[in-house]
Amino acid sequence: MSYKSHLKKDLKMASLLKADDHILKRRKNTAIRLIASIISQQLSTKVAKIIFLRFLDLYEAKEPSCEQVIATAPETLRAIGLSNSKVAYVQNVAHFFLAEKITDKQLYKMDPESVIELLTQIKGVGRWTVEMLLMFSLGHENVFAVDDLGIQQAMIKLYNIKYETKKELQTKMLAKAEKWAPYKTYACLHLWEWKDTKAPV
Repeated sequence: MSYKSHLKKDLKMASLLKADDHILKRRKNTAIRLIASIISQQLSTKVAKIIFLRFLDLYEAKEPSCEQVIATAPETLRAIGLSNSKVAYVQNVAHFFLAEKITDKQLYKMDPESVIELLTQIKGVGRWTVEMLLMFSLGHENVFAVDDLGIQQAMIKLYNIKYETKKELQTKMLAKAEKWAPYKTYACLHLWEWKDTKAPV
């Protein structure tokens, strides 16, 4: 069964599934993927991409090792457009991956909650950041980013969710997302896509 066959059981979600199938991929160099996610926090996709390319340019347009990131002067990182806090968080990631000897192979084998528990120990890395890593770098199919603003906006519109508090909104979102298991990640991808294209339902 393809993920679409399952998601189509939710009639509202079914209306979003006209696009091509999404394919999840595992990517290497997870530490740098996490650093890219930190760089993108609170930025538009376009601005985040520009700053990440500037980051790579510091290392001759190649993805650096954690050792290279640690060796980069904070003022050099600030000069590409990172705030003081993001500079600290980027270097925190590099230090943590080295100290804990974390490998891509190790992370691939772990379940999502274990990855979240491990990586949110890093100052500057929250649950949302790790959820993005799980979806876009570790290839997990059943991750739901309830704190993501884009997902919230899309679900409020798609399901006409009424709520008074953030907790009430998240409770209602989580209840709807349960129907999508074990393919919650794909549902998120289609929700983002629909929100970005502003397609009519």
